[in-house]
Amino acid sequence: MQEIKFYKYQGTGNDFIMIDNRDKRFDRKNIPLVKQLCHRRFGIGADGLILIEEHPKADFEMVYFNSDGSQSLCGNGSRCAVHFARSLKIIGENAQFMAIDGLHEAYMLKDQVYLRMHNVSKVERFEEDLFINTGSPHYIRFVKELPSINVVEEGRKIRHSDLYKAEGTNVNFAEPTEDGKVYVRTYERGVEDETLSCGTGVTAVALASSYLGYKSPVKMITPGGQLQVAFTIKGEDQFTDIHLSGPATPVFEGIIKVDTKK
Repeated sequence: MQEIKFYKYQGTGNDFIMIDNRDKRFDRKNIPLVKQLCHRRFGIGADGLILIEEHPKADFEMVYFNSDGSQSLCGNGSRCAVHFARSLKIIGENAQFMAIDGLHEAYMLKDQVYLRMHNVSKVERFEEDLFINTGSPHYIRFVKELPSINVVEEGRKIRHSDLYKAEGTNVNFAEPTEDGKVYVRTYERGVEDETLSCGTGVTAVALASSYLGYKSPVKMITPGGQLQVAFTIKGEDQFTDIHLSGPATPVFEGIIKVDTKK
C-alpha cells in the first residue's frame, strides 16, 4: 500500500485533486490510479487530477489529467495549480509554468488568479455555431433559455458526432444577457458530463461573444461562479493578450492509501 498526500481545490465548482509530485513518487503513467482517485464513489472524487513537478525552464510543471485519464489544458485547473504552488512556496505572486500546450504565465491578486492563455488565430464557423481551440477544443452554440437546455444529451451528440468522433470536443452552450454578461454551461470531454465550470470553455465563449459585439473584459457566469476573460482583437479571428481570471479555493487535504500493484 502507498500513502498519497493530496489537496482538494475548486475553481468556480471545477474540482481537482492536487499532488506535490516533485519527488516523483506518483507515477504519472499510472492512469488506472488517476481514474480511481477521481472516482466520486470509490476515490477522492474530482473533475481532474493535477501533479506539480519540477521543470528546468519554468517555476513548475503542471501535469493535468481529466477524470478519465486523458490529458488536455485545463484553465481552472491551471489557476488552482498556481494557487497551490504558492502555498508550497514554489512561487510568489507571479508564476511561469509548463502545461501540455507549452509555457504559461500567471499572477495572483488576493484570492484571484490571472492566467495568460495562448493567442488564438483560428475560428471555425458552422452556420451560427463556432469552434475555437483555447488549449482545449470547444464547440460553441449560443442559445435562448439556457437553463432548459439538456446539456448532457445535446453535448454528447456534438462531442461524438462524425466531425469530432476521433478525439471529441468540449461543447459550450451560452446565453448573452442585456446587462453585458454571458451565461455558460459546458459538456466537458474527459469528464463526459456537465461540469460546474470550464476555464478554457468560458475563454472560448468570451472570444466568440466578441462577434456579438461584446467588449473585453467579458463577465462569464457559470453554474459554479463568475469568471472574467480579457483579450485584445488584433484582426479577423486573431486574439492576443488573453487572460482568464477568477477564484481558486482550497477545500480540504488528506492522505489516501492505495494499492499501486492493482
